[in-house]
Amino acid sequence: MLKFVNTTKKFIGGEVITTALNNINLEIGAGEYVAVVGPSGCGKTTLLSIIGLLDTPDGGEYWFDGKNVAGWTENRLNELRRGRIGFIFQSFNLIEELSVEENVDLALEYTSASVQERRERVASMLDKLGVAHRAKHRPSQLSGGQQQRVAVARALVTRPAVLLADEPTGNLDSAHGEEVMELLRQINEEGTTIVMVTHSPTHAARAKRTVGLLDGAIV
Repeated sequence: MLKFVNTTKKFIGGEVITTALNNINLEIGAGEYVAVVGPSGCGKTTLLSIIGLLDTPDGGEYWFDGKNVAGWTENRLNELRRGRIGFIFQSFNLIEELSVEENVDLALEYTSASVQERRERVASMLDKLGVAHRAKHRPSQLSGGQQQRVAVARALVTRPAVLLADEPTGNLDSAHGEEVMELLRQINEEGTTIVMVTHSPTHAARAKRTVGLLDGAIV
């Protein structure tokens, strides 16, 4: 489903060129659960950004669902990404001015779903993740674990084929972090492909496969 072929990515800052990804060759099949690990600055977030079609490689190929998207324009990438990829971030990225249900509904704004279908899908997802009773609350009225559950609901309400998680437990205590890891396991068991970036060896071990990065290369 996801395939990198000699993929490279460089960042230029003044006279300094930083190689974020160096000839990456990697395949991730549909339904896999992969953890990407490595020290800070090794290229994990860059890899996740390219997987999520938020960035493009400078060299090599990146195949998403049978299409080599390297070199595609931002508009083409946006169209391909919409409804196909869900994102979970360490910082939750919930909008304080919106209620829980409004935050989740926001993910459906640019889909073809009717107002009634959107309402039903949001309610169903909040119920599935155990936060339906908080639907009218603002994010600041929730615990960290509840906020991350809402973030997961927002990522899943579009029914994506691929879920990308960037340090999803980084702002949580161990108990709430374990809850989120269990959610990810369940989501993967239901067929969603998951790629997770983590610094935690314990959480990486929960994935079905681990990919290590060092200095932009797979080790």
